[in-house]
Amino acid sequence: MKPKLYILILIGISLFFISCKTASKLYQKGNYDEAVELAAKKLQKKPNDPKLLDLIQSSYSYAVNDHESRIRSNSESSNELRWEWMYNEYASLQRMYDAIYRSPSVFNLVKPVDYSSYLVTYSEKAGDVRYERGLQFMQNFDARHPADKQSFRNAYREFQAAQNFKPGDITILQKKNEAYDFAVTNVVILPTEQQYGFRYSSYNSTYQNFDEQMLRNLQFNSGNEFLKFYSDWDAAARNIRADMVVDMRLATMNIGRFYDDKSKRRVSNEVVIKETVYKPDSIVKEYGKVYADIITTRRTMNADAMLQMNVRDANGGWLWSDNVNSNYSWSTEFANFTGDERALSESDKQLVNRRLDQTPHEEEIIRCLMDEISNTALYRIKNYFSRF
Repeated sequence: MKPKLYILILIGISLFFISCKTASKLYQKGNYDEAVELAAKKLQKKPNDPKLLDLIQSSYSYAVNDHESRIRSNSESSNELRWEWMYNEYASLQRMYDAIYRSPSVFNLVKPVDYSSYLVTYSEKAGDVRYERGLQFMQNFDARHPADKQSFRNAYREFQAAQNFKPGDITILQKKNEAYDFAVTNVVILPTEQQYGFRYSSYNSTYQNFDEQMLRNLQFNSGNEFLKFYSDWDAAARNIRADMVVDMRLATMNIGRFYDDKSKRRVSNEVVIKETVYKPDSIVKEYGKVYADIITTRRTMNADAMLQMNVRDANGGWLWSDNVNSNYSWSTEFANFTGDERALSESDKQLVNRRLDQTPHEEEIIRCLMDEISNTALYRIKNYFSRF
């Protein structure tokens, strides 16, 4: 056990000196804030380390000078975001204060300044500026026009920033929600129409699953917070403004027929056709050819479907359309023979004795076609709406 204990102690000492060296490197590179925070953290465990104490005092002094210099420069700027810049400088100063505060002995030595009152003052000013910027983006724009939605998105971002500075402000929250309502593009997905629905009415659940899966994937994987998808029922029930409508129509669904392609070939083999026994150890064999005809049947079936997709605006104007095709192919091969079985080779026997593959059910064919259509349609719709 003792060797392991020594190793652990050695590792701990090594890590301490490495961390001290790292703080020193940060100081040498001019990263005074990070040097202060790292040194303060290590001094909680080693409050009397002379090198760290000297390092934290120097780092804090230089850091304060840097931040106060930038604060004076920002205060003289005419940029409306100057309050935010000054807030960020005071926030950095306060982080150092908080880090040093956790070590009382170091706190008494460094005597950092508490800038919390400055944070309150400048967060108010910065939040007010962001709020006013948001209001400016919302003025004189019509949310019904897609080109104007970017202005409401900009307003939403400004209100978000304002809320970060003034959390809990009800007025900002209300304006942020209002901006979002106008910034978002609401897309309604209509149920898929079926050109030949009467024929495949027993498989309506397949189409219903297609609609539900499509909507679910679009809702949770759009990758755009300003793009929302709804079913027509949900949009109507919640009185959602429809900016765009996606309608899909299953234009064709051809299950196809089974086709048999037969081929015939003759095989032969030389076999013993007669044996004459003169003595137990004297047998004479006569050879001759035997023949068989192998009839091979290749059964195939092909099916296809096509989905038409259209995107229209709120007024019914055409925006985009596309067609999605899917194909399904199935085949099997089996054989029988006439003639002498002895003429068959081993491979011929395997083909003849092969178990006949079960033909696919119509329901399975439709499911395969719809799965391919679903994946392709989802990709193309997401690709189209990615521009928004």
